[in-house]
Amino acid sequence: MDKRIQIDAAEPLAYKAMFALEGYLQQGQLSKMHKDLIKIRVSQINGCAFCIDMHTKEALKNGEDQQRLFLLDAWRHTDMFTEEEKTLLQITEEVTLIHLNGLTVETYQKAIEHFDANYFSQIIMAITTINAWNRIAISTHKPIGN
Repeated sequence: MDKRIQIDAAEPLAYKAMFALEGYLQQGQLSKMHKDLIKIRVSQINGCAFCIDMHTKEALKNGEDQQRLFLLDAWRHTDMFTEEEKTLLQITEEVTLIHLNGLTVETYQKAIEHFDANYFSQIIMAITTINAWNRIAISTHKPIGN
């Protein structure tokens, strides 16, 4: 893969702004497991190797089960995920693939059955943030760490 400009080195203030969003999410109510599922699923959809590598390692450190990570791409076809998690993953996919149908009425209705206004808002912000990170990492060919 060709070497590209790294925004963190060229424009550190841009990264500082992105980390401010991460700081906001750290202070929120989202469980570590929910944040991990969002980050990994978005990164799978977007094909971001750097973020998939980083966030699967984080999820394992946070106690996530390996089998659930192996099956995350096929979450609809397994009983490894709760109804709440399936709703979270559906929101994640619809917001990430916003150009298809957006967040559907059906998914939104399921969301408000499971999550209050603050939690739902934090879910949307987490999805938005990891989508932005994916775009940075993919467009700059961010190298995968060890």
